[in-house]
Formats: sequence, structure tokens, C-alpha cells
Amino acid sequence: MADLRATQRNGAPAAANAGAPRRSKGGIQPDLGVLKGHLGYYLRRAQVSIFQDFIRSLSSIDIRPAQYSVLVVIGSNPGLSQADVAEALGIERARLVRLLDRLEKRGLTQRLASTVDRRSHALKLTPTGRSVLKRAKALAAIHEARLLERLGPISHKTMMDALRDFDIAH
Repeated sequence: MADLRATQRNGAPAAANAGAPRRSKGGIQPDLGVLKGHLGYYLRRAQVSIFQDFIRSLSSIDIRPAQYSVLVVIGSNPGLSQADVAEALGIERARLVRLLDRLEKRGLTQRLASTVDRRSHALKLTPTGRSVLKRAKALAAIHEARLLERLGPISHKTMMDALRDFDIAH
């Protein structure tokens, strides 16, 4: 993105200003050095931007990104165990327990004794949880439409395809 902004400055091509520091909202924008060649840097910047918009989009119902993910998975898989939800979403179990505590206090989820394993809990949405999830999905769809519009359909699909099954450990 920074390179796109640098393509022309004051009517001159970026190459003419290659060594000059660039101005940003906060003053001079520093050279990013080797970060310009790190995929993780750009993924993190994109993730922060996307999450900020997502949080604004769902602020009216006070649902955060991780809570939304948990509600969607539980809503799609009633009776799933906490361990299975944690694994599916890549959330540490202890963090999921705290997240479920908050969702339960809000009356959105329930932990029931599992019928197959007495040591685990089966998770389900309450009627209120299903209602909140329905509204959250509608708001998230508006957010996703903004991303699609900003990226364009081809870039959006390319990014989704590239990232869907990405796992650096494998």
C-alpha cells in the first residue's frame, strides 16, 4: 500500500523521490527496510485493518471477532466440545474458557454435560444466542461486502483461496 501511495508525489514518479522520506499523517514516514519484503508484515497490517472494521461493524451488538467465531462454530455444530471448538478455531483452551464464561454470562451459550464424555462439556447456543448470532451474521455480511468492494472480486477470491488452507507448520 505504501508503494501505491508513493507512485506519484507532487506529480513526479516515485523513482524521482526514491531516497526522500515520505510524509504521513504523523509526520515523516520511515523507511520500512526489510519489512517491505516480509509477507507477515503486510498480513498483520491487513488483519488489523480488517479487524478494526469488523469490530466497528458489530459494535452495536457488542460482539468481538473471537466471540463471533465461537458463536458461528457452536451454532453450526451444536453439542461440540470445548476442546473441539478450541482446535477448530486455533484458540488456546484457557482463552476459550474465559470467552465462553463471558458468552454464558450474557446468556448466549450453554455448557451441558456431554453424553459421550463425562469429562467434557457439550456447547450450544441459547435462544438469545441464536438471535444475536443471526444479527451478527447480517452485520458481518455487510463488513465482508465492504472488503469485497475494496479488493475487487478477483483479488478477494485469490486471497481467500491462498489463505484458506494456509498452515506454516505443515
